Amino acid sequence: MTRKFNFCAGPAALPTAVLERARDEMLDYQGRGLSVMEMSHRSDEFVAIASKAEADLRALLDIPANYRVLFMQGGASTQFAGVPLNLLGAGGAANYLYTGIWGKKAIKEAEHLAVGSHVAASSESNGLIAVPRQNAIQLSGDAGYLHYTANETIGGLEFDYIPEVPADVPLVCDMSSSILSGPLDVSRFGVIYAGAQKNIGPAGLTLVIVREDLLDRARKDCPTMLNWKTAAEADSMFNTPPTYAWYLSGLVFEWLKDEVGGLAAMNAINDRKAQALYAAIDGNDFYSNPIVIENRSRMNVPFVLADDRLDAAFLAESEAAGLLNLAGHRSVGGMRASLYNAVPEAAVTALVDFMGDFARRHG
Repeated sequence: MTRKFNFCAGPAALPTAVLERARDEMLDYQGRGLSVMEMSHRSDEFVAIASKAEADLRALLDIPANYRVLFMQGGASTQFAGVPLNLLGAGGAANYLYTGIWGKKAIKEAEHLAVGSHVAASSESNGLIAVPRQNAIQLSGDAGYLHYTANETIGGLEFDYIPEVPADVPLVCDMSSSILSGPLDVSRFGVIYAGAQKNIGPAGLTLVIVREDLLDRARKDCPTMLNWKTAAEADSMFNTPPTYAWYLSGLVFEWLKDEVGGLAAMNAINDRKAQALYAAIDGNDFYSNPIVIENRSRMNVPFVLADDRLDAAFLAESEAAGLLNLAGHRSVGGMRASLYNAVPEAAVTALVDFMGDFARRHG
């Protein structure tokens, strides 16, 4: 079998070393005679797996001791509801920065829950090609929190700064497509959440990193399975968690620590990958990317061809060349290459070479 280069936006590529280890441990985990996916989540073996995964994640992100790490279910979209349900028990308005489709979905979920919501700043007026600057953010007087999406997976728009908020307003961030791509100052945030299926592990798991003092703010009608305090008190095992996804995520954390060398090293690799692809786009009139340079995503790079009649040929030929999942999201079209941590530099080199060859043949 020959593995190809996978640029899927999610579920995304996993490190080959992680897949190989999971393969080797599939039938018999460390001599126990069963697979991890067959273990009780209450067993000593799985509790050890879960504890090591959390410890490795804490080490990677240097998570302060007064933050809880929750391994939850439902994807980041479930936390669109979880955020207002957990933070607005004492009232207040949900404040949002709108920079793309995922931010808009979070706003709609708050509206669906009939909480007061306020768009503190928006990129709509510039066509979603640049994030609002700090001086454009206007919180409501009763702000219960400020939520933003660090990286818009579909539009390829990424914040180049962390918004400033008053001390009594928690900063909440959806980091689904950018977490673990580089170092992060967790102490700047009240809550960070992220779906696993991009830089963490397989789909089905959601990380929530929450400051402990925010665990007592839930609304009375917050469902038990969405309540962060319930999850924290049960060490994320109030019910049966997605055990195999948790195990695989732990292997990814171990890979980042031991094989990559930590998030500073991962950051440098991600810089090189993104720079190489954007240089190929900017250096040829055959391709273009609309995002302002300082807000171009390193993780998700959308681009269009000068002649969209060639889109189908580009996708067919790129797949034949072993470059998979380059179609843009159905809502925007064009192309998109997701360069998550597990996508090797060799994949970007192959894509850049293909793009140059395709332009020469079809331009």
